[in-house]
Amino acid sequence: MSEMTRKKPWQTVAGLTVMAVAMFGFGYLLVPLYDKFCEITGIGGRTADTAYQVELNDEIDYGRTVRVQFLATVNSALPWRFEPTDRFMDVHPGKLYETTYIAYNRADQPVVAQAVPSVAPGRAALFFNKTECFCFTEQLLGAGESRDMPVRFVVDPNLPDRVDLVTLSYIIYKNDEATAVLAAVN
Repeated sequence: MSEMTRKKPWQTVAGLTVMAVAMFGFGYLLVPLYDKFCEITGIGGRTADTAYQVELNDEIDYGRTVRVQFLATVNSALPWRFEPTDRFMDVHPGKLYETTYIAYNRADQPVVAQAVPSVAPGRAALFFNKTECFCFTEQLLGAGESRDMPVRFVVDPNLPDRVDLVTLSYIIYKNDEATAVLAAVN
């Protein structure tokens, strides 16, 4: 073998090390890049993390009705009961609506939780706008406390005509770190 085609062992190790670091960096950045991509495109049912500003000149489409389904799931580590007050609501695109979810802390101590919303079908996420939502902040419930948690929303009139059912689903998780800090203070 000629001197030009033969690699020294340290060159191979250096090349493999660079490749491993690049793959780790790509893997590390993949989750935030995917989250941003889903937020921008609405793929995966991700909704905005901030309130949508309703403009008074938005047109209401009284000629069209979209059924909105409300779902709730409680993570197994969270000792709460959490459910929507309405299972379905028929809405006119462009009109502001409000519904409520009820949370009840079954634990004998305060618990902090965070709700994560999702909209299905995924293409509808860009057209489902929350103006007020308990999901924008962490929720603290004292021992045995219950609370109505409102959600105000508008379905954008530009929602594709073929979409006549939109599902708003929440998964609510216990925030172990915030709950531990709360327990240490009390």
